[in-house]
Amino acid sequence: MGSKRWRGFPLPILMSLMGENGMAKNITPRAQDFSQWYLDVIRVAGLADYAPVRGCMVVRPTGYSIWEVIQKHFDEGFKETGHVNAYFPLLIPHSFLEKEAQHVEGFAPECAVVTHAGGEELEEPLVVRPTSETVIGHMYSKWVQSWRDLPLLINQWCSVMRWEKRPRLFLRTSEFLWQEGHTAHATRDEAMEETLTMLEVYRRIMVEELALPVVAGEKSEGERFPGADNTFTCEAMMSDKKALQAGTSHFLGQNFAKAFEIAFQDQDGQVQFAWTTSWGVSTRLIGALIMTHADDDGLVLPPHVAPVKVALLPISTDEERLASDLEPKARELVTALEARLGRRSVALDTQYHMRPGDRFFSHLQKGVPLRLELGEREWQEGRVRAVRRDTGEKIDLPWDRLAEEVPAILEQIQQNLYQRALEFRLAHTHDVSSFDQFRSTLEEKGGFLRGYFAGTREDEKAIKEATGATVRCFPLEDQSTGTCFYTGKPGARRALFAKAY
Repeated sequence: MGSKRWRGFPLPILMSLMGENGMAKNITPRAQDFSQWYLDVIRVAGLADYAPVRGCMVVRPTGYSIWEVIQKHFDEGFKETGHVNAYFPLLIPHSFLEKEAQHVEGFAPECAVVTHAGGEELEEPLVVRPTSETVIGHMYSKWVQSWRDLPLLINQWCSVMRWEKRPRLFLRTSEFLWQEGHTAHATRDEAMEETLTMLEVYRRIMVEELALPVVAGEKSEGERFPGADNTFTCEAMMSDKKALQAGTSHFLGQNFAKAFEIAFQDQDGQVQFAWTTSWGVSTRLIGALIMTHADDDGLVLPPHVAPVKVALLPISTDEERLASDLEPKARELVTALEARLGRRSVALDTQYHMRPGDRFFSHLQKGVPLRLELGEREWQEGRVRAVRRDTGEKIDLPWDRLAEEVPAILEQIQQNLYQRALEFRLAHTHDVSSFDQFRSTLEEKGGFLRGYFAGTREDEKAIKEATGATVRCFPLEDQSTGTCFYTGKPGARRALFAKAY
């Protein structure tokens, strides 16, 4: 006889497609196809979907709830450093972009332009904002008259549009959510201090809350933000050893101030142009979380950014026992845990129509950091079974210690995810001293290549065309100098190169 079949599939083949708990393993292995694995994790975790307009995405509730937590961490960091939130228009007069030559050159290919509205052709086309330096510069010129009006420290949470030819969910989409800070200052030193202060805010939150071991550094001339004098960045390594620009902070000098006439009278009565900055992070950080921490079973979330930190599952085939004993106790434990972890941070799973294994797997795929199981045996013994998402470790916890033990375990998970990602980055960072070594190391090992570099914009372009790698940054933590691996010039700065998203 042939093997047993279920809905047309031979049973052995069907079982090979199932997880240990019987639920379909609907994720392509990361080692087999990284790009498809990434999209599969997004799909099974319910984070986002493709929109009807090419290049745009719908952020689903689970994905948006993660963004809300990320947003909260950054917003608190901004307000702690004296910034306030405002909102500026979505549409920008086309002439505004033309006022700053480098800026318009950098963004022109990505702009979406509105030419008709209200049934009529517009006198002047309107650009859907790719970023807001121009319109904010226009408004600042109206608000700044005296040194007493400075500094202006404003941030906005919004969406922007950059017409993306090769979209990828969260990483590159035509419209995406972000924050953009824009500040104006009386002196160059104040503006540069602001630029570096916000870079440190980014670095700290990425490290402490998102468990991303980023490298903070300055961008090269070829990678600089259009219209900026200096661009600083936080660079992260993904689990395929490619780099991801996680956030940037720009020292704009007086370029936009002169273009938009942000001028003020200083304390000596002299008219001066302001010094400005801008800085931003986006929903790209959700992509960074996925590609840094997720595995072949699905999403893995650091507890500090997980909307649901703990899932508690009462388990029994006896409906009366569930109703009379297990579920009431589970609700009591949820209340105790939320008193420590925050409201809505603990999910009570009452999906009793599903098999226990399928319930386990649904939380695992969504990246819930800690799962608590309360079965009949656990109820009788006054404990729960805790299962860590990062390691799969199972721990028995007594009820009377739960409110103390669970926060400690969550913090262990947070630190473990950071340390694991840091060790991965360090293990895949390689020193190079010649271009031949650069090429062979990149081809054979990938990852971050660290070497001294003093090349020009043209040299950067040549290296990219030859290898696909770009200067990710000149790390601020390493101010050493040496001989350039590409040009042979002395006094070159230490640089990180990598292939990047």
